[in-house]
Amino acid sequence: MKLGNLKKIVFFILLPIIINSPILAADKIQSVPLINLEELSPTFEEEKDELEKIENKSVNLKKTESEPDMSNNKDNKKIYINIKALDKITAKTSAIKLEVGEKKFFGKLEIKALKCQLSENNNTIDTVAYLQVKDLSIDDNNQVFLFNGWTFASSPTLQSIDHPVYDLWITGCENI
Repeated sequence: MKLGNLKKIVFFILLPIIINSPILAADKIQSVPLINLEELSPTFEEEKDELEKIENKSVNLKKTESEPDMSNNKDNKKIYINIKALDKITAKTSAIKLEVGEKKFFGKLEIKALKCQLSENNNTIDTVAYLQVKDLSIDDNNQVFLFNGWTFASSPTLQSIDHPVYDLWITGCENI
């Protein structure tokens, strides 16, 4: 048998397989029923409602557990600011309780709280605090504040403290 005849035989054997493969593949495709997109609810709203329920439960638990401590703090008439601090290198967070007028250090940052109060806007109450943050790693006699202004508990990115290593945000105030 010559090589040309062998090519013809292989061609005629493979030709029907190649032609019928799309037909066989069409049998495997199944149609999916259409979904009315207007009937679907966004999943983020459901998750948000569930998170709010969980947060409300945890807030209620925290209030009942710490009521005796709160009465002692109210007798002192001192206002405390609760701050969460993140070290981005080690990925560790720390809770800082800072009295108004007091300075505390977190890593190379010096944090000073000047004021904390509740702000009401559109029937929502938010905790706001006036902070001054210095970066002590800079050896400059004319140190300028890394952050000097109001920060909000509900939206910490509105007035964010920009630092490559540390991140700070307020979580609330006590004895307002």
